[in-house]
Amino acid sequence: MSRKKKGIYKKKGNIVKDLTKNIFQILKEDSLKFYNYKQIAAKLKIHHTDGKTQLIKKLAELTASQQIKEVERGKFQVNIDRKYSIGTLDVTSNGNGYFISEDYEDDIFIPKINISKGLHQDTVKVFVYKKRNGKKLEGEVVEVLKRAKTDFVGVLQINKNKNFGFVVPDNHKMYVDIFISENRINGAEDGDKVQATISDWPKNSKNPFGKITKILGKPGDHNTEMHSILLEYDLPFEFESEVEKEAKNLPIEITQKEISKRRDMRKDLTFTIDPKDAKDFDDALSFTILENGNYEIGIHIADVSHYLQPKTILDDEAYKRATSVYLVDRVVPMLPEMLSNGVCSLRPNEEKLTFSAVFEINEKAQIINKWFGRTVTYSDQRFAYEEAQSIIENCKPSDINRSYTMPSDISIIDKEYEVTPAIVQATLKLDELAKILRKKRMKEGAISFDRVEVKFNLDEQANPIGVFFKKSKDANKLIEEFMLLANRKVAEFIGLSKGKATNKTFIYRVHDEPDVEKLASLQNMIDKFGYKINTDTKETTSQSLNKLLKDVAGKAESNMIETLTIRTMSKAVYTTQNIGHYGLAFDYYSHFTSPIRRYPDVMTHRLLQHYLEGGETPKSELFEEKSKHSSKREELASKAERSSIKYMQVKYMQNHKDEVFEGVITGVTEWGIYVEIKSNKCEGMVRIRDIKSDYYVFDEKQYAIIGQNTKHLYQLGDDVRVKVKHTDLERKHLDFYLIEE
Repeated sequence: MSRKKKGIYKKKGNIVKDLTKNIFQILKEDSLKFYNYKQIAAKLKIHHTDGKTQLIKKLAELTASQQIKEVERGKFQVNIDRKYSIGTLDVTSNGNGYFISEDYEDDIFIPKINISKGLHQDTVKVFVYKKRNGKKLEGEVVEVLKRAKTDFVGVLQINKNKNFGFVVPDNHKMYVDIFISENRINGAEDGDKVQATISDWPKNSKNPFGKITKILGKPGDHNTEMHSILLEYDLPFEFESEVEKEAKNLPIEITQKEISKRRDMRKDLTFTIDPKDAKDFDDALSFTILENGNYEIGIHIADVSHYLQPKTILDDEAYKRATSVYLVDRVVPMLPEMLSNGVCSLRPNEEKLTFSAVFEINEKAQIINKWFGRTVTYSDQRFAYEEAQSIIENCKPSDINRSYTMPSDISIIDKEYEVTPAIVQATLKLDELAKILRKKRMKEGAISFDRVEVKFNLDEQANPIGVFFKKSKDANKLIEEFMLLANRKVAEFIGLSKGKATNKTFIYRVHDEPDVEKLASLQNMIDKFGYKINTDTKETTSQSLNKLLKDVAGKAESNMIETLTIRTMSKAVYTTQNIGHYGLAFDYYSHFTSPIRRYPDVMTHRLLQHYLEGGETPKSELFEEKSKHSSKREELASKAERSSIKYMQVKYMQNHKDEVFEGVITGVTEWGIYVEIKSNKCEGMVRIRDIKSDYYVFDEKQYAIIGQNTKHLYQLGDDVRVKVKHTDLERKHLDFYLIEE
């Protein structure tokens, strides 16, 4: 478990360690003073010939790259005129890094010797210089301005004398262990999974000093690992008592006075469609046939902003979290359960306060009229997606005057029950209109990502006993289209006035166009499989990406190509600066429909109500800051979700070590190939050193490894057979053996 500690000198040639860093330490002590190489050697206690030769060579390199200057012949001084840039440090798993700054178009490589105690995602000051060959830029971290994080999850290793220990972090980008003194172990035992907080990093120490702040349990225990994942991404797994207390003390009675302030839609036929295991229902649809033959369709959203008031403990906690987190076996909600699953949830046969977008729509799915505002509603029925899908698949328009018997095997109450003719009619018509809306959206350039989700069947102890794939069907797409409609029209309502853009502060969900270089890289990849994309214009790009996704559907390489295509896309983020949403082909788009689980939706509701009441445009700076925070929290939650899936995949494969699996090569690197198993989407690595039939070398241009004797290729997209070699739950990593033909 523990990492090997290196000595001062490597055995071959007595190589001096940390020479660059130590030279700078001497020259920086007094930036006006200069030293010759003998004085520097004496301070560094270098007395052997090899060391002095290395020192002279290093001084020449640093002078050539302008990191130091030779003020007189053989006398050196730190270069105080050198220019610095500020940006973010991106650390790789091997300890090297890249500097990301607005000052440079490309990321700047920083060798591990120049990282100078910078950690992943830290804000750093860096000196950028040309390498000695003058062609490439490199950087050196000269100061850590702000730590991205100080809390790390890992395993505690206590030394034999029990007077100190080290926490070995789970995060592979954390390249150094954390030293824990005896009086800061705080009751943790050797081998415990813990959270350690870095307190300081002494000048002459290779390791940061820290203390144990949480004892999570033993590695491999299910709850321990789930909590570890959450803490690794700075995501809480429980509410403080004061937050729960404030939630319980909220007045939840819907008074006549409150109803009088709202549009009363309790008599409109209303129902929810959600996952079978959902506990929070934040959206519902209502359906009414108007006298003119058009349809009034209401998209009703839980009015969280009524209960979540600004400058309260509840609101502060919701903003801090910014999103609910969906792990494999649990949901960590943004709001306490009393709100998320109770008072705000649009449960059947209960009156609820809602915020609604109501549309008059004709047979061609054209919007005739629209209305936005606060409402009170009553849900007549709760459906699971499977139930709504059963109605869509088994009922015809001619059946609108008949009830439908819901089969017991898909019923959420586990027995047959009758669905009224009115709900059957509403479901079929909403499905019909949703398909028209979707077709129109695709024609206008939206990208269709119908990705397969990996799901697990879990036993009572949350052990994975099966894997299945969840694909979006008509019922899912029905809800998706009407939620997209509400989000789009709310954004247009605020952002547009008489066809022209307003300057009103609002929270937009934006998605930039794909990066040209990433598209070129995608073309190189898919060319191996005989696919092409046309990137001449914005329109041809979206059309050809849709064609690509359609062409690969159901094929072995589909998941890999879909993943690569997604990676070419920019990340969708929250901002007050609207640039449109490329993936959806919308000029205006916001998030309005999920305030129970997304804080930006709460802000959208507040701003919308503010404008409906005739309020002036507030300053955008505070909302922009909150948008950036929400985007960051969403990204962390997404990483935690992927990490929990990876953990469960590794756990599942522990019980299948003797089986041979059909797989596809999804990645090729200089140290091995990545293989995804077709039957369960689990991905692992086959290391080159474990392929015994030949000596294989990485060929970057062909995305392949090539046998030097046989010239046999293992190439991206190739079908292969593999067997589990090793499973590492703590690192969430799989190693495979390749079954060679």
